[in-house]
Amino acid sequence: MPSTATTRSTAVRKSTVKASPRTPDAVTLLRADHKKVADLFEQFEKSRSTAKKRELVAQICQELTVHAQVEEEIFYPEVQAALRDKELVPEARVEHQSIKDLIAAVEGVEPDGEDYDAKVKVMSEWVKHHVKEEQNEMFPKAKKSKLDLVDLGQRIQSRKDELLAQYQTAH
Repeated sequence: MPSTATTRSTAVRKSTVKASPRTPDAVTLLRADHKKVADLFEQFEKSRSTAKKRELVAQICQELTVHAQVEEEIFYPEVQAALRDKELVPEARVEHQSIKDLIAAVEGVEPDGEDYDAKVKVMSEWVKHHVKEEQNEMFPKAKKSKLDLVDLGQRIQSRKDELLAQYQTAH
C-alpha cells in the first residue's frame, strides 16, 4: 500500500477535493470577488457623498479590472479547453469588454451627477447579468469537469496579488 504522502503528491486533484481555507478553489475565489463587487455597488447606490462615491467607484474599477484579467488569463482558457466550449467563454469575454468600456467612462472621473450615477448603475446591471451567467452556467460545468480547481485557485490568487500590487502602484 503506498504511503499517504506518495498518494497525495502523485494523485491528480479533482474539483471535488475541498480547498483549505488558505487556498480556496477557483470557483470559491471568483464567487467571493462577485460578492465583494456586489456589496460595493450596493454601497454606491446608498451613498450621497461625492467623496464616498469617488472612493467606491475607484474600488469597484480596481476589483473588476483585476477580476476580469485573471478570468481572461487563467480561468477562461482552462474552462474553454476542458469543456470544449464555443459559447460561454466567448460570450463572457464580450461581456467583459462592455464592462471595461464602462470602467473607462467612470474611472478617475469626478462624480458629476445623473450621467455618472447612470453609468455606474448600468455597469452594476451588466456585472449582475454576467455574474448570474457565470454562477449558474459556467461554474457548475467547471465543477463537473476534470479541472483542478484548487490549482486554478492558487494560480488565480497569485496573479490577483501581483495585479493588485501593480494597480496600486499605477493609480
